[in-house]
Order: sequence, then C-alpha cells, then structure tokens
Amino acid sequence: MDQVTVVTGGSRGIGAAVAVRLARTGHHIAIGYERARDAAERSAAAVRAEGVSAVVVQLDTSVEDQVEALFDIARKELGPITGLVNNAGITGPLGRFTETSPEVMRRVVDVNVTGALLCARRAAREMSTRLGGQGGAIVNISSGAATTGSPGEYVHYAAGKAAVDTMTVGLSKELAGEGIRVNSVQPGMTLTDIHAQMGDPERPWKGAGRVPMGRPGEPEEIAGAVAWLLSPDASYTTGAILRVAGGM
Repeated sequence: MDQVTVVTGGSRGIGAAVAVRLARTGHHIAIGYERARDAAERSAAAVRAEGVSAVVVQLDTSVEDQVEALFDIARKELGPITGLVNNAGITGPLGRFTETSPEVMRRVVDVNVTGALLCARRAAREMSTRLGGQGGAIVNISSGAATTGSPGEYVHYAAGKAAVDTMTVGLSKELAGEGIRVNSVQPGMTLTDIHAQMGDPERPWKGAGRVPMGRPGEPEEIAGAVAWLLSPDASYTTGAILRVAGGM
C-alpha cells in the first residue's frame, strides 16, 4: 500500500523537515501552506528529489472548506490518504498575557486548535476502516509549552497546545478500533524561523541554558520522532505524547 501523508505547515521549519524525512521512507506528500508559496515549492522539490510525488496546496487550516480542498486534492493527485501530520501553527508576538490582544488569542486558537481538529476530522474520515478507509496514523505537533505554560511569552499558545494533546488522547481511544493511531510530539526550543516571526530571532539560543542538553533542537531531530510514529515500528503506539525537548 502506498503511503500518502498530508503535512500542514509543510513549507518551512519542522514541517519541511518532516516532509523530506517521510519522503525518504517512501511517503508521497501533500504540503499545506498558508502564505509562503516559494518555500512550499522548495519543500515539494526536496520531496520529489527523494523519488516520490508531492503536491502543494494553499489553505488556512481554520477554514473548513479549505481543509476539505486540501484533502480532496491530496487524494486525487496522490491516492488514498494514510497519514496526517498536524503541524500548522502560529504563536503571535511574544509578550505578557495581560498585554496580548483578544484578536491574537482568537487567531492562535483558531489555527492551532480548530485547525488541528478540522484536519484530524477529515483525516479520520479518509482513513477509518469503519468508513471504508485503509487505516493510518495521525501525528499532532504540540509543544513543550503545553506543560511549561510559557509564562511571559505566550500563555495562549501554550493553552492551545495543551488542547492539542488532550485531543490526541481522546482521538487515540475513539479511533483505535478503526485502524487509526493518533500520537503527539512536543518539540522544545527548535531552530526555526518562527522565533523571528514572533519578534526574537535569537530566542532559541537565549533559552539554551535552560535545556539540560545545552542547545536548541534542529527541525530534523523533531522529524525523526514524527517519522517513527508514522512507521510500522510504532504499530502498537497510540495516545502517546512524545517529548523531544533536550531534557526539558
């Protein structure tokens, strides 16, 4: 059976690293992105260089019709879907909770929570053996912030990622009998451009002293954990929250 995996937020950072890592093990990849078309195309080119197919689809994951279009295109172009990496996410600017606007809070929750729920819902409908699918796996990209709370930085983001982990546990139990495994990865401080977008490009290195391993992680190190959870080696693993955070 061909492996066809949807990776949201697949244009850069962890998402792009996941797409390439999965391609190396034979996954055809549908890359969802919101704005960075050129980066998404580069990610797709890197996937195709591994000898598999890729398709690129622009969407806002918090909009149901756009999520449906992503999965429709993926199925039409690549075949029946067997995996989802729920990676699309935003933080908003760094700052104290009392200075964070309701508009930022709503947008972060819309993308990080509602978007993850909508993508997981469609993926489950595609893969559920109860609904005629072949089974498969979902990996939700959470954050170490889900347990630290990220005080003074983005409590709203941390709260949303905790919701993603709760969704993971609930769906893993609900879908286990339908051939779908659902797990979560909690990255720690990782070297991606998300830190520049939130206003502090040097942030990973500023926090490195808090990490027992003494350094931020690389996107490829997160991708390795995701690839394992999607692989046959993790066939008895569901409902797991796997922390990949250098000991934090």
